[in-house]
Amino acid sequence: MLARRQADAVDEAARASDEIDTPADLDLDDIYHILQTKRRRDVLNYLRESDGRVRLRELAEQVAAWEQGTTVDNLSSSERQRVYISLYQSHLPKLDNHGIVNYEKDRGWVEPTPVTSQLDPYLDLSRGTDTTDRWPLRYAGTVALCSIFLGSVATGVVPIDGLIGAVIVLGAFTLLTGVHAWSTVLTR
Repeated sequence: MLARRQADAVDEAARASDEIDTPADLDLDDIYHILQTKRRRDVLNYLRESDGRVRLRELAEQVAAWEQGTTVDNLSSSERQRVYISLYQSHLPKLDNHGIVNYEKDRGWVEPTPVTSQLDPYLDLSRGTDTTDRWPLRYAGTVALCSIFLGSVATGVVPIDGLIGAVIVLGAFTLLTGVHAWSTVLTR
């Protein structure tokens, strides 16, 4: 009986270590908690742009440069140190504990894991390919063009009936809203 309990305890410990080594999908609360600080988002953006493992010092310098709106060469040592310490002590251990990065504290290395890509839809990709922040500009452009169009119809420059002009404007906004809704569904 005692041998059976010991075997069960060993099996349970092995399962627990497997769960730690193989992170499950992150739930939404974890994702929001992890991404609540800009520094962690910047770390993930930097890792996405890099090819695998990066040195902590290089990562900290780039994050500090982004925060200061300058280049790495123009940073002061206190700006570098402030970011380095917070990454070293707080942000990278949190990302490592969730299985998002592999953080080798003693060696000063950080690398993304397969879980890192689960956060891509939530990150601010304004440095690169995300177009969701362009929608207000698209709506503003459509309003401007439709205003010019309706003004041209009202002054007789465009010889069509006002009702047809209104239908064209309504169609433009319907099309824009449909594309916006469709692209939003695709990114989720």
